[in-house]
Amino acid sequence: MTKMTDGLIDLVIPVYNEAHVLEDSVGRLRAAMERDADFPWRIVVVDNGSNDGTGDVGRQLEKNLDRFLYIHLDQKGRGRALTKAWTETDAQFSLYMDVDLSTGLDAVPKVVDQLRAGADVVTGSRLDRDARVTRCFKREVLSRGYNLLIRGIMWTKSFDDAQCGFKAVRLESVRPLLPLIQNKNWFFDTELLVLAEYASLTVKTVPVEWVEDTDTRVNIPNTVWEDLKGLARLRRTARRDVRQWKQSQ
Repeated sequence: MTKMTDGLIDLVIPVYNEAHVLEDSVGRLRAAMERDADFPWRIVVVDNGSNDGTGDVGRQLEKNLDRFLYIHLDQKGRGRALTKAWTETDAQFSLYMDVDLSTGLDAVPKVVDQLRAGADVVTGSRLDRDARVTRCFKREVLSRGYNLLIRGIMWTKSFDDAQCGFKAVRLESVRPLLPLIQNKNWFFDTELLVLAEYASLTVKTVPVEWVEDTDTRVNIPNTVWEDLKGLARLRRTARRDVRQWKQSQ
């Protein structure tokens, strides 16, 4: 394992076929960090097998920019990208966000403050009463329904928005849990939060400003089906897996 760099936070952006927006998004994120960050940071782009030139953009950015790392994977999957980034980094913390930067970047320092204060996992919330959200009615209803379902099935209490693409982790706490997470796609987020709570990690929520990206690539019916299957599996296995994991530590 690479020696940890105290205080360093990786800002991870998983991407698939985002050549048209990647450079602009990285530029916006760098500008915000250079203006507001009081912590050491590095941008990490993890490319999930893009075939549209995203790799060319990522490699060029890595050549031209400091505090920037490009990682290529052959397979798709946000969970797969995060597992790769979180396993191999020397950072102490990691925060990932969607490439469209739908979540307002003023939330980054708030998340880092929670990590510094001892949180193991920090998740953005679009459902908190202090959040400011712009999205269509259909996605609002689906999101609220899904998160009520999680609480009803899994009896979780520490988070209210499992699928917000804005989460941060203390790597020394979360790395040991990664082998327990079976899903490597969108359900990875839910599985991470449920297992973290069951493992008695400290999970905190930060309300965010969030604007829906109308160019989203998420296939809602497929994602809903994946989530429902994942919840059914977790209901059967999560507590047992975490109990066995604790006993092995």
